[in-house]
Amino acid sequence: MKCVDALKEYKQYMIVEKGYSRYTVENYERDILHFINFIHKKYEVDNVNNVIKDHMYHYLKDLHNHLKASSVDRHMTSLKQFYIFLVKENIIKDNIMSSFEMSKKAKYLPEVLTVGEVNQLLDSIAVGDPVSARNRCMVEVLYASGLRVSEMCFLTLQNVNIHKGFVKCIGKRNKERIVPMNENCCLLLKEYIEEYRPQLCEEVSSQYLFINKRGQPIQRDDFYHILENIVKKSGLKKHVTPHTLRHTFATHLLENDADLRSIQEMLGHSDISTTTIYTHVSNNKAIEEYRKLHPRSKKGR
Repeated sequence: MKCVDALKEYKQYMIVEKGYSRYTVENYERDILHFINFIHKKYEVDNVNNVIKDHMYHYLKDLHNHLKASSVDRHMTSLKQFYIFLVKENIIKDNIMSSFEMSKKAKYLPEVLTVGEVNQLLDSIAVGDPVSARNRCMVEVLYASGLRVSEMCFLTLQNVNIHKGFVKCIGKRNKERIVPMNENCCLLLKEYIEEYRPQLCEEVSSQYLFINKRGQPIQRDDFYHILENIVKKSGLKKHVTPHTLRHTFATHLLENDADLRSIQEMLGHSDISTTTIYTHVSNNKAIEEYRKLHPRSKKGR
């Protein structure tokens, strides 16, 4: 079977059988297509049955020469899942990806913002037009609910219940969850929906909550650029990404004695072990406070 045809079948499998989100499917497809183009250009190989370990070795070596280890691991994950599918469907006999191991990931703690830094970021967005109102609401929603950026981008008007103060989103593997929002966020959303959003879609109709001037939904990459500009304007020196706001949401809840299981549900983590990283973040803060404030601490003195 030709590589491109195998990829088409795998894409259909991800959508229909696995129920992956559009964003996940696009990522896998892009990574695998990158590999297909590489072996076609370098070895003139177009059939999945003609791909050998040596081809894969040189491809991964090329990735290591140009990308960070985390990016290489992402490509490898895509290829490993692709080859598992190929063997499962009897398209090929041997899984050549089983011979390649991903690098051991270094453990790290996610960077978070303080409450003061969050306020500094939000206060830097002066609402005075449809675009600024939309941008302020997007940042508020991420911090208020801990949504993933892709989940926020796909929110519709029907997903938001301002009266009851919650947002309904579709997460990974199409799992639906309900996350509460604070009163301030709801008030800003109400103002945006009633006063500003209609000005963004005067000539078109859209179901999406956050849209551009053409009435199209804000894309993930669009928001990255929007947030980058907001951070620069705010004067914050930290590197802030959409995931930073998600980390900050979880950490601030934990620091205020929220139950870990509740945070797990709100974040949409299938395994609570993923959520426990925030306990380490909070522990770090406690240690810093101790060293700064304890009378017998050098920093305190």
